[in-house]
Amino acid sequence: MIGAAIAEGRSGEGIRRAESLPEFIDDLLGGHGIGDLAQRAERFGFRLPGTQVVAAAWAPEPFVDGETVAGQVQAGLCFRFGRRDVLVCTKDGLLVCLAPYHLAAVTDEFVRLLTETLGHDIPWRVGVGMAQSGPGGAVRSFEQARTAIDTGERLDLPERVLYARDLLVYQVLRRDSAALAELVAEVLEPLRVARIGPGPLLETLAAYFTAGGVATAAARRLGVAVRTVTYRLQRVKELTGYGVDDPEQAFTLHVAVLGARLIGWSGREGKT
Repeated sequence: MIGAAIAEGRSGEGIRRAESLPEFIDDLLGGHGIGDLAQRAERFGFRLPGTQVVAAAWAPEPFVDGETVAGQVQAGLCFRFGRRDVLVCTKDGLLVCLAPYHLAAVTDEFVRLLTETLGHDIPWRVGVGMAQSGPGGAVRSFEQARTAIDTGERLDLPERVLYARDLLVYQVLRRDSAALAELVAEVLEPLRVARIGPGPLLETLAAYFTAGGVATAAARRLGVAVRTVTYRLQRVKELTGYGVDDPEQAFTLHVAVLGARLIGWSGREGKT
């Protein structure tokens, strides 16, 4: 257990601590038994901060206790910041780092160590929750970090490190999933009848909005001709009644495209 390094000592008491640490971590990051978390943390030599920030790392291969990458990241953080204020553990395949809010450098070092051990070829991501206070702060920040990773995956965001505070607008969209699904269906359903299917049209819209509404830049992102982009945008307008040349309609299209990714809507194959 990565976090077991917190519980030091060779005595029977030390063994008892190590055996109970997984339960403590599950409660800490699961929001259970929060009333005595601070006291329980002290038994493991960890000081639960009053205001805490959680960073969580995802990689295609789940992180597990004792494996090389997780061990190196933990060792590096504990060497620089000590074991008293920083907790490194695994939870649901994620590598998790919990630290006091005032130690802002911990998150940067966490990312640096991941970069050093995983490199750039593996498509890892880090989600960073917002600072949260109180006994339940760890689970709230952890959930925000995990949601940031999920949002980055669903929207195919280019950033490896995603801060929950920068993604609040997407959380607003996800908060009312029923309304979001209704918007997506109302705006994008007509794309189902497109001969090429809704997929390329959605990809073109996403690339166009990501490129700041510049067709040439969107074409470069997609690897197609500019006239292909303009043709597809025109086709979207013909099918849905929404065009990117009108600011209000473009906004609606943009939100619908984001919503489609957030809820996993892709439509079905178009007519041949």
